[in-house]
Amino acid sequence: IFDSPGPFASAFRPQEGHECRILNAAVRTINALHRSTPLDFVLLGGDNADSAQTNEISWFTSILDGAERVECDSGDDDDPVQGPDNDPKDPFFAEGLLVPWRWVTGNHDVLHQGNFPVDSRAELAVGNISEGGTRDWSLPGGPVITGEVVPDPRRALLTRPALLEQLAASGDGHGIGPETRAYGKAFYEFDVKDTPVRVIVLDTAAETGGANGVIVQDDVDRFIRPALDRAQREHRWVVLASHHASRLLGDGSFAGTGAPKVPGALSPEAWQAFVGGYDNVLLHLAGHTHVHRLTQVAPVGGHAYWELETSALADYPHQVRVIEIWDDDNGFVTIRGVALDYADDDDPVAAEGRRRAIVDFTSGFGDDGSGAPEWRNVELSIERPD
Repeated sequence: IFDSPGPFASAFRPQEGHECRILNAAVRTINALHRSTPLDFVLLGGDNADSAQTNEISWFTSILDGAERVECDSGDDDDPVQGPDNDPKDPFFAEGLLVPWRWVTGNHDVLHQGNFPVDSRAELAVGNISEGGTRDWSLPGGPVITGEVVPDPRRALLTRPALLEQLAASGDGHGIGPETRAYGKAFYEFDVKDTPVRVIVLDTAAETGGANGVIVQDDVDRFIRPALDRAQREHRWVVLASHHASRLLGDGSFAGTGAPKVPGALSPEAWQAFVGGYDNVLLHLAGHTHVHRLTQVAPVGGHAYWELETSALADYPHQVRVIEIWDDDNGFVTIRGVALDYADDDDPVAAEGRRRAIVDFTSGFGDDGSGAPEWRNVELSIERPD
């Protein structure tokens, strides 16, 4: 129990219960944009669940696919504020995205609380015991409130194969086909229709635990290198997508469980040098930090490319990013990334979620994920691949 945010500020947010409605508002906003400016697809940033729970993934896919009734509740089926559509536990209608969406795995999707292997927490998730407690934050040092929680089998933790199976059964599979399921991790690729762009999706969540990303040589040899070689032969412009940016790649060790280094884990420098060997890579998209960030990766002796990290819907400023790529017909390609707020029109629960998030970061507990001004709305140039 802590009286200051410290390193555990992201373990719970005052807007946590409102996240389903925030996501639903973002879906409506993206649909409104699509009606005026057609979009090809929506690409996720990872951490689509909080603790790798079955019910969390079910809520998420229902909101993005569309459903007559979504109820983001667990355990005690109560109504904190009496009446319909006025608190986060009330059921709501989800219109679903009007464009295809594609999955990216984050550490919170496959690890309990984004850090712990699911096999070590299986009973805890569905049971009636809570590891911690809470207190009235207006009374620093006040009494800790503990107690039992209502058990719920729908909170069962998902293994990676079970997660992929649940996703594959949702809508069009969202990029998770038979080959990806057989591989066991969310590595896959797809082409953007009527363009030379190919998106290669990477699974950087560590099996061993911990929040950092990991890419191992085995995945490079089995999937990543063949995919990049194929894209180069076919004259495709590559956009890489993963939850973790390259600077956040680790060795797979995790002090929380005593897990040692993972054999073959690539350092950030080794990964960047590898990608720099492919002059058709334009961009690497990532999330994880909940902060907008732009980096030009320029490995020594290799091809320079851009890394673009986008903030999260979970925290302020609750933004997504609209990416446009076009050929300038002068030997260069332009990449535009515009940060987009969700509209909370006629959705008081989503609006309350935003209000709470603003209070969270202005009080000093949460961070402002806006990043530097030059990292928010960007227009980038890169040499056109042959």
